[in-house]
Amino acid sequence: MKPIKLFLVDDHAVVRSGLRRLLELNKGIEVIAEADCGEQAYRCYGELQPDIIVMDISMPGMGGLESARRIIQRYPAAKIIIFSMHESASFVSQALKSGVRAYVTKTGAAENLILAVIEVASGGVFISAETAQKLAQETLSGQDDPMHQLSGREFEVFRLLAEGKKVDVVAGLLKISPKTVANYYTTIKQKLGVVSAIEMVRLAMRHGLIDG
Repeated sequence: MKPIKLFLVDDHAVVRSGLRRLLELNKGIEVIAEADCGEQAYRCYGELQPDIIVMDISMPGMGGLESARRIIQRYPAAKIIIFSMHESASFVSQALKSGVRAYVTKTGAAENLILAVIEVASGGVFISAETAQKLAQETLSGQDDPMHQLSGREFEVFRLLAEGKKVDVVAGLLKISPKTVANYYTTIKQKLGVVSAIEMVRLAMRHGLIDG
């Protein structure tokens, strides 16, 4: 059988090096390329045509979710695994909604990533047990996560603004006009029921999207 061709995307070289060693312990996996940002992942995907991308969320630039959304939009058959420190159910939901095939947290067992790669390569979807439990707890508790109301692009705009980035910076990262960002901001506030930037930041903190 041909090895599974993997494309690693993480802004930390040490993390990529460790992941490469971990993944290539499995003889059925071959890391064919690495990138340190979402823009590079998007630019190189068509040329590389990997079987799977393993990608972080928090990276300089457009970030992993936006990059994944764009890649899947252009290449619907793309198989992407998010491998992230973020354990928030909001991130997981948005990733799966964008078409990502697996979500694995960096705090979980190392073998989870290997299992995800094998499962996704065979056409399946993988969510680590801890992540699935968080999603289940949210559903059972009856907590209505307002983030579910946001589209993928709205979620990214919300997250970047909540991090304190200015409108023109967000526009540059997402390759859209400042006016479009401002329009998204208005829509996001209406959907989330917030009236100020401070309320937006508090909401993002409460849902684990940014650090307090």
